[in-house]
Amino acid sequence: MQEYQRISHEFPPIWDEHSRILILGTLPSVKSRENHFYYGHPQNRFWKLLASLTGEETPETISEKTDFLLRNHIAIWDVIAECDIIGSSDSSIRNVAVNDMRVILDHAPVRGIFANGGKAYELYMKYSFPVTGREITKLPSTSPANAAFQMERLKEAWSVICPLLSG
Repeated sequence: MQEYQRISHEFPPIWDEHSRILILGTLPSVKSRENHFYYGHPQNRFWKLLASLTGEETPETISEKTDFLLRNHIAIWDVIAECDIIGSSDSSIRNVAVNDMRVILDHAPVRGIFANGGKAYELYMKYSFPVTGREITKLPSTSPANAAFQMERLKEAWSVICPLLSG
């Protein structure tokens, strides 16, 4: 049986002064932490989905992914700065310390905040919303654990970000 581990978020948010969309996850998975970047599990559909929504090629390297996000005015981060967790299981998360979303929200023209999955939404509403006062839209998780959502269903749900991509 796996044990709880205290995990600290190890990489910075990706954003700039032009970011109009903020996408929040919970905490980087074990694979993402190994790869030192967001959505690093090869089966996670995040990068493929965003590429499909923007009509671009799927970025592969960290620098391609960063350039892709900034070019499309997308910021990404996670709600959690530190927590106890078993493996990559969002349902096991406890003893949460959160990131201060004002780092981005006070300095970028973010017009929409989106949660990549229910746990990110729940954590944002509990810890971040009282501080920011900014609404968040819950989207289905791009995680391979969310097998109920095939790519077409994900694309349909996530298409709500498209109006914010173009200006």
